[in-house]
Amino acid sequence: MSVYTGVTIKKRVAWLFIMWGAVSFLLMLRLTWLQIVQGDRFRKLALDQRLYPVPVDARRGTIRDRNGRELAVSVSADSIYAVPVEVKDPAGTADTLARILEQDPVSIRNKLTQKAATVWIDRKVDPEKAAAIRKLNLPGIGFTERGQRFYPKDRLAAHILGIAGIDNQGLEGIEVQYDSYLRGTRGQIVSERDATGKEIPGGVSRFIPPVDGNDLYLTIDEVIQYIVERELDRGMAETRAKRGMILAMDPKTGAVLAMAARPTYNPNRYYEYPEAARRNIVVSDVYEPGSTFKIVTAAAALEEGLVKPSDTFFDPGFIRVEDRYVRCWLAGGHGTQTFTEATENSCNVVFATLGMRLGTERFYKYIRAFGFGSPLGIDYPGEAAGLLQPEKNVGLVEIANISFGQGVSVTPVQLLSALNTIANGGTLMRPRLVSRVVAPDGSLVKEFGPEPLRQVISKETARELSLILESVVVNGSGYRARIPGYRVAGKTGTAEKPEAGRYGEKRVASFLGFAPVEDPRISVLVVWDEPNVGISYGGVLAAPTFQAIVRDALRYMEVPPASPVEAEKSGEGAGQPELVAVPDVVGRPAADAAKALVSDFGLQARMKGSGNTVRDQTPRPGARVPRGTTVVLYLDMGELYNEVGEDVTVPDLAGKTMKDVALLLSEVGLRLQAEGTGSATWQDPKPGTRVSRGSIVVVRFEPPAAESQGSPRQP
Repeated sequence: MSVYTGVTIKKRVAWLFIMWGAVSFLLMLRLTWLQIVQGDRFRKLALDQRLYPVPVDARRGTIRDRNGRELAVSVSADSIYAVPVEVKDPAGTADTLARILEQDPVSIRNKLTQKAATVWIDRKVDPEKAAAIRKLNLPGIGFTERGQRFYPKDRLAAHILGIAGIDNQGLEGIEVQYDSYLRGTRGQIVSERDATGKEIPGGVSRFIPPVDGNDLYLTIDEVIQYIVERELDRGMAETRAKRGMILAMDPKTGAVLAMAARPTYNPNRYYEYPEAARRNIVVSDVYEPGSTFKIVTAAAALEEGLVKPSDTFFDPGFIRVEDRYVRCWLAGGHGTQTFTEATENSCNVVFATLGMRLGTERFYKYIRAFGFGSPLGIDYPGEAAGLLQPEKNVGLVEIANISFGQGVSVTPVQLLSALNTIANGGTLMRPRLVSRVVAPDGSLVKEFGPEPLRQVISKETARELSLILESVVVNGSGYRARIPGYRVAGKTGTAEKPEAGRYGEKRVASFLGFAPVEDPRISVLVVWDEPNVGISYGGVLAAPTFQAIVRDALRYMEVPPASPVEAEKSGEGAGQPELVAVPDVVGRPAADAAKALVSDFGLQARMKGSGNTVRDQTPRPGARVPRGTTVVLYLDMGELYNEVGEDVTVPDLAGKTMKDVALLLSEVGLRLQAEGTGSATWQDPKPGTRVSRGSIVVVRFEPPAAESQGSPRQP
């Protein structure tokens, strides 16, 4: 072998040793990095691979009313899980579990044979069933506690609270709105297992405790909520309405004191009810408000200086707007009246006139300022914005209709917030349902105070309109809302429901108001959707419900009534004329009614219209007025209806009083010819007959003992 060949081989061997040394050095560096620098990380990863966690739910926070009364609580319930590799007899274990849990054994067997570390068998198990399974000590079957939502008052405030799901998460209502505060943080039970899933003896086993959720304090008062729901159920039975809604608020702060709707559900068994029953229509649905919307028209006109309470108007029963007739609910109209009287009478003609005086731009400025057409931001999911026609599409006819609540859709929350603006001095407040969030240790997490949105009208305008709305209750269509000892302000509403592009025969009856006028503590809106008792006036159907709620709520809140001296300041004790109560003369012959007013009560009588029977009167029955006051008697009038030539359906009058019959017939534009006294037992034409507006319906009334069952007898 040559010298050259030997040197070459030595060089090659040297390079091999150098390369081997370099690779070894790199490997040592890599091992040092993995074993020393990254050692802790990989040890943790290895441990995590061997640790199998079982989640432990946190206690979901309690929901309470404003005074701390529990409305939604979490109770512990056993949940059952399985470790499939530890189950020795999957078929037998499945049959045993299925028998106790009343489940399908095949479904459980499939779970027990899954290739998974752990599987849920059942969650939130009945305590008796869980105890029976525990006694069996089945291999591979384990237990953990999970929170179960419970609503101790059942249906009370169901639409406010909403529901929580099986995984401790909020699904609807306040439960989902404030889920981040309520749910807390889950804990874990972890144990170390081998590659087959079996627990390693002496391995790591630890419990990571959960962090409980925060408690939520609502603005709701449980007692007022109960009063509202009691009267809501009573009203639904009496009116036979399709739906009912009642909302009560604090006018000064925007706090919701009570909110309820029907139909309803029990959140403890929500799965038994249709989804529609869980919908909170007070927040999420819109409707045409009818005459209750006149509070907005009145506020805008007063604020702009377009009208004063003493300004006079003449109402012939209709007003022509372009090529349309806007008609008043009272056939023949109310004649000459002040603006205050027009509000008492809920006169469409006067408010249509004011709407046109305002014009689209100015009127829409106030409508939007009062919060209509956009969400108010109540802390509840799914708030509707309401519906406003685009300004560019609004002409005189549309603005006239909007002025008395047609052609505009609102939510109950928006409408009552608008009334609160008038009650509290002109400031629109954001409505709210939650007052504060409190940690498990009792410390304050967050507080939600009153939130003014904007000043809509001046304090002077708000005060002036409050007095006008008080007059509606004292002398006008809202007299059934009066509460002895308290000053009450309010407005009635009877709205036609649009059907297939036109207004049909279905109605929405409503009333909204607040009390006491001098220092408002509570405001309430009552809405009956499609009442089915033959009459649909808001003053007749909704005002009494308002009266019952506010009367009991004021007593509960310990709001003192006005003292006898204050209550009689305008009476004899103050040197003023003697006050007398106006009698109820609706349904009586005109001559007899006028004679009784003058001779028996010292009042004056003035008749409007033609006919022989009193169909309505101003001031309303029961109003206290000075002797000598003139009572306007509205008689049957059919000329204007005959002029239009429209046909109407004769309603069923069976069993109704003469006053209710008179109101019901006037609503559809018919005239009453009454015979006898008592309740209606016979009528001609019969119910369902189509006749011209202004036609006479002969109704015979008999004392209760002589009443017959069913519809009035036909000739």
